[in-house]
This record gives sequence, C-alpha cells and structure tokens, in this order.
Amino acid sequence: MKEECKVIFRTSGDVLTAAITGEVDHHGARRIRAKIDEEVMTERPRGLVLDLSRVSFMDSSGIGLILGRFSKASEMGMSFAVSNPSDGTKKILDLAGMDRIVRIVCGKYRDERGEKAV
Repeated sequence: MKEECKVIFRTSGDVLTAAITGEVDHHGARRIRAKIDEEVMTERPRGLVLDLSRVSFMDSSGIGLILGRFSKASEMGMSFAVSNPSDGTKKILDLAGMDRIVRIVCGKYRDERGEKAV
C-alpha cells in the first residue's frame, strides 16, 4: 500500500526544517511543494533544510521538488540543504548528480554561520 507523502515543519533558530515522509511521487511532490512554499513565505527563515530521512520512495518529481526549493531559497538569499536522505533516496540523488548542485548533509545541519539546526 502506498504511503502518503507528508511534511512536518520544525524551526531551530532561523532555520526551517521540512521533514518529509512517505512516497514522493508526482501527486505528493505537488502537495508538499505548496506547503513548503507557504511555510517559507510565512516564516521567512534564513535557511531551509529538507529532511529526507523518512522518505520511502522518490522519483524524478522529488528531484524537481528539491531543485525548485533550492532555486526559491537562492532567490530569497536563504541557505539550503538536503539532510539525512534514506538509502533509497540517496541512490536517486547520487544518480541525478544532486551533490554537485545542492548541499547534502548527514547528521546535524550547520548553516553557513556554523549554527546547528535540526
């Protein structure tokens, strides 16, 4: 059975973490994208982290989700990172060469100022 894609937001300092869970396919990515964009516009953080540790499946729509949030963060002058991708998700990110475009971290994220965030 398909696991619905969801997002839970946490803030640590001025860094917003969007913890995504479930299967990130075309339908899930569209829903999650809107929720993340709305939260970013409301909170106006200095950094955005996409926590992918609980993503069970991701297709090219997930890559688009990441690249779109990276682009939006860059336009707004925010730092951006993908954190703790699950093993399957990490393979997809590696195949897409995402590590050459976005910052991918395992463990605690540190923004450019060296401050820890979840």
